[in-house]
Amino acid sequence: MADDMGEKTEEPTSRKLEDTRNKGQVPKSLDLSAPLDMLGASVLIWVMGPLLVAASAEVMRRLLAPPGIGAVLSAEDAVRSFVWAMIRLGVIALPIMLLMAMIAVLAQIQQVKFLFTLEPLRPKPEKLNPIAGAAKLFSTRNLVKTIVNVLKIIVVSVVVWMAVSSSAEQIAALPVLGVVEAFRTMTLVVMKVVFWTVAVLLVIGIADWWYQKWQHNRDLRMTRHEVKEDRKNSDGDPEMKARRQRIARDIAMQRAKSAVPKADVVIANPTHFAVALRYDAETMAAPVVVAKGEDFMAFRIREIAAAHGVPIVERPPLARALYATAKVGQTVKPEFFEAVAEVLAYVYRMEKRMAS
Repeated sequence: MADDMGEKTEEPTSRKLEDTRNKGQVPKSLDLSAPLDMLGASVLIWVMGPLLVAASAEVMRRLLAPPGIGAVLSAEDAVRSFVWAMIRLGVIALPIMLLMAMIAVLAQIQQVKFLFTLEPLRPKPEKLNPIAGAAKLFSTRNLVKTIVNVLKIIVVSVVVWMAVSSSAEQIAALPVLGVVEAFRTMTLVVMKVVFWTVAVLLVIGIADWWYQKWQHNRDLRMTRHEVKEDRKNSDGDPEMKARRQRIARDIAMQRAKSAVPKADVVIANPTHFAVALRYDAETMAAPVVVAKGEDFMAFRIREIAAAHGVPIVERPPLARALYATAKVGQTVKPEFFEAVAEVLAYVYRMEKRMAS
């Protein structure tokens, strides 16, 4: 009993997961969007390379060009040139920043789906407790997080060093190359470094995402008692639920006792399903289901029908279909009219033979 009350060994229920999600507590990895941002920005810079170079050269020429002979560069001219340069570079950089923002948003949506809640912004007194804050700061989880971050830096540094080392000959040849060729070579080297860095960070990000999901579920584990209480709150008291089911079965049984004797036929699966139908051509547009049951209830319907001389016809597929689609007191669905009509015609023929 003590284990049931204290040890959290059970997986969180769907209700608890939904409650924590509504509070903004969802597993997500901040390391997953960084490599995607870097990759998207690098590709866009690669595509826009000539435009970026031309814009940068134009800005440098205008900012560094000496004033004409006898001209004096005023403060207003300097400010005007600086503002123009910022606008010129900003227009070029804007698509890159927008792409990075869009990738970051999409990466978060991919992890947490669409979620909007103000719960994390609500002031909580416990967050102002310095002792609790210090304990959290030096917790085992933060220590592990720090170690992991240091390992990430080491791994990424090694990968960058390996990528640069593999291009050492191209880098050494830069001084003897022309400007265009040197720029192209340096761009290829940078893209190689970016590619390998993104690949490593992406692997780390995916691993961290799975770890965050595992850690989130582990933190939300429940005791058996909590699971029992949660299910009781969600579905109601099991004893009350069982009592309601017994009452419903008793009501259905009483209805069957009065309705089955008036039925024209009981269509049955040999053991599992039974549906009692009544049809009056003068007052009814279609056969009506007066009783139906499964397992023990089906057995009782067949038993009542046999006791009152109501014909029982075994049509397993039809019995299953009628049980699944028709409600007590309603007519059968139009798609079953032909099959039911054949059964009723068979019953009426048998009754005439017996009467004669």
